[in-house]
Amino acid sequence: MMHTICYQIENNLSVGEFIAVLRNSTLGERRPIDDPDRMAGMLRHGNLIVTARLDGQLIGVARSLTDFVYCTYLSDLAVDVKYQRQGIGKELIRLTKLETPRAKLILLAAPGAASYYPKIGLNRHENCFFLSSIDELE
Repeated sequence: MMHTICYQIENNLSVGEFIAVLRNSTLGERRPIDDPDRMAGMLRHGNLIVTARLDGQLIGVARSLTDFVYCTYLSDLAVDVKYQRQGIGKELIRLTKLETPRAKLILLAAPGAASYYPKIGLNRHENCFFLSSIDELE
């Protein structure tokens, strides 16, 4: 029996499903998955969430913050490790970009995924900066 992956926009994704797919991917190590309130806030304020489901089970998610015309920050790209290397992440990125065709898609790669993005056509930018805490600001 052939199973088809269903991709869709799901801006009302449940916290439990979001945490589960992050936990089942390598991204869970770098997200506050033990803080459901914070995870709920991440979902509430992400305004473009593209999902991949197999037989109803969430196996991939791309959560973005976007103005739809200038920039799209792809904050979370997670695919369950059992389903990686099948093009699901690339399709989640493609569908995110299709929803925001005029906006530049921007993401920060996890250390283990930094070599993946150039392989699928993303360009590296050397001038990215971040501030984790107000105490770091001089």
